[in-house]
Order: sequence, then structure tokens, then C-alpha cells
Amino acid sequence: MTVLDTRTLNRATLARQYLLERARTPTRDAVAHLCGMQAQQPQEPFIGLWSRLHAFTTNTLDDLLTGREVVRTHLMRRTVHLVTANDALAWRARHDTMLRKRVLATYRRELAGIDPDEVAAAGRAVMADHRPRTMAELVQALQDRWPTPPRRALGELLVAALIPMAQLPPRGLWQTTAGVRNLPLASWLGRDLDPASPDPTDPTGQQLVRRYLAAYGPAATADIRSWCGLAGLPAAVKAVREELVTFRDERGRELLDLPDAPRPHPDTPAPVRFLPAFDNAILGYHDRSRIIDDAHLGLSVAGLRAVLVDGRVSATWTLHHNQLAITPLRPLSATDQEAVHAEGQAMATSLDPGIDHIHIEATNG
Repeated sequence: MTVLDTRTLNRATLARQYLLERARTPTRDAVAHLCGMQAQQPQEPFIGLWSRLHAFTTNTLDDLLTGREVVRTHLMRRTVHLVTANDALAWRARHDTMLRKRVLATYRRELAGIDPDEVAAAGRAVMADHRPRTMAELVQALQDRWPTPPRRALGELLVAALIPMAQLPPRGLWQTTAGVRNLPLASWLGRDLDPASPDPTDPTGQQLVRRYLAAYGPAATADIRSWCGLAGLPAAVKAVREELVTFRDERGRELLDLPDAPRPHPDTPAPVRFLPAFDNAILGYHDRSRIIDDAHLGLSVAGLRAVLVDGRVSATWTLHHNQLAITPLRPLSATDQEAVHAEGQAMATSLDPGIDHIHIEATNG
């Protein structure tokens, strides 16, 4: 079985994530191809799309959100994702059990003795008037019936697990600060969710596997599990295995892939790219060594924005007082620094013309 080294996997990831060359695909199609974008920080998807798409403009994503073609909702890993309306409706039922288990595990003591099905039914009854509510308002409507659980625990159970919710605009619009107002997905999108399938071959899981590999492969089943939070999708993987090709990584793990997906030559040049916080190009794997060094893994879960140099996380970046500050994680050559500065300037011009200074901090060594 062919062994793919780390650099080869890196170039495959960059190509499929639109980070090797900016794509000319429409924004909605890009969100679909990427299987959604992690979005608990509302402004971050704009940065991620700017780094991936040719001539991306912020109003394009705003229009998709207000036009109900993309939606913010709890999905993979119980985190807020920006996904297309079609994917939200198709995938949510497949994630329901995982979402419920994760909230109940997080608040095991606080929610002890609570019947989630009763809470869900009561919550749906409250939301049946199609009026958007904050989590606090929804909990307040149920407070007389369930006065004991902490409001946060009961609220997260309702909006992140039991009732498929959309977070409505203006939350998530560009340079807009707005609290979370929730409405059931079916109400917001005007369509029912796809029901959970009784088919033991897990057709929705099969779609998830194919879509994941198109955007992240080649990858191991552990990577798929880490991305979506589901338990490895074994039935789905078994059902599609004959469609796939297999490789090994340098650790000996089996990697699955679509036969015609891009796997560029490892010497393919990789441009500098600025990534937003919690970008799935990093978080979408169990083994993230293809894009980030072990010493820096903590950065990816701490919400720090990253800079890719030669395809790897090589710096972090922040915006403060109209300054774009870049902190290298390793010494950068003069050529690399010039490329980082140029890409930072392009990002500032497009997304934040108020930035009047770009500073790359010095490194030791």
C-alpha cells in the first residue's frame, strides 16, 4: 500500500481546502464543499472565505445569511457551524444523538433526573409561535416547570441539542455585533428536516464520509470522527469502502480517499495564507501533523488565528488598535516575511481598511 508522507498530505489538504490556489467557485458552493465552517466566533468565516476564494466580498456572505441559503447552527462536534441550508436539513438528524449525549455529559450533575424528551416537547411548544428567542427567554418560559437546573445547563440542552435551531441574523453578519436569537431550523428555512434513516448502511453517514474526504482527504476514520464528533461512522465507511482508494501514512494508519480527488506533488509551492480562529483545515483531523507541529497544537484550540507559510502553521496573528501583528512560531526568511507582509496587506485592504500598520515580530534563532 502506498505510503503518503506528511508533505504530500499537506498539499492534498491545501488543495481541497482551497488554500493552495484561491477558487472561483460561488461562496455558497464553497461553504458546501468545505462541509461548513466553524463559526462560534461570528466574524471568522469571512476571513476563512477571503483566504480561499477569488474576489470574495463580505456582502456576499451577508446576503446568503439573510437570504437563508446558509445558516448558523450547532452541528459537528457540538460547535456552531456555518453550513448551507441544504446540509443543515440533511445532516442534523444524524447528529442528534451525539449532540444530546455531549450536552448531557457536560452537565451530568446539573441535569440529573431531567427527562430530555419532556424538555424537548415543552421547548418546541414554546417555539411553535415562530417567534425568535434568546436562550435566556426560552429557559424563562420553562422555568416554572424546571426551576432546579442552572439556566445555562437547561438552555444549552434546548438550543444546542434537543431543538434544531438556527442563529438568526444580524448574528454572524460582517462587522455586526449582535446577540444570539434562535428559531427552529424548519421555521427559519421553511422546510422540514430530513428524518433519521432506519437503513443500517447509514446513507447520511455515507454522504458525510464522501463529502469529508472531498474536502479533507486522504484521511483515517479517526480523522472523520474527530471532525464530525460522530462515532467513526463504521457502517457508512463499510458501505462506501469499495468506492475508495487506500493509502498509509508514515505512522502506518490506513487512509481513505476518493479515487479522483486531487493529490498534488509534494513540491507544489504553497502560498502564504491567513486562517481564522478554529479553522477546520486544522481542527478537522485527529492527527493534525500534516499542517501544524505538535508543539503548537494548543494554538488551534485556544482560538488563535494562524498564518500558513509553505503550507504549515508558522505564525499567529492579531488585530489591535489598527495594527496587524504577526508573531512567528519559527524564524522566517526575508522572502517569507515579504510574502507574509504582502498577504497581510492584501487582507487588510479587502477586509479592514482601517489597518494602518503591519508588524512582524522578531524571533530568536
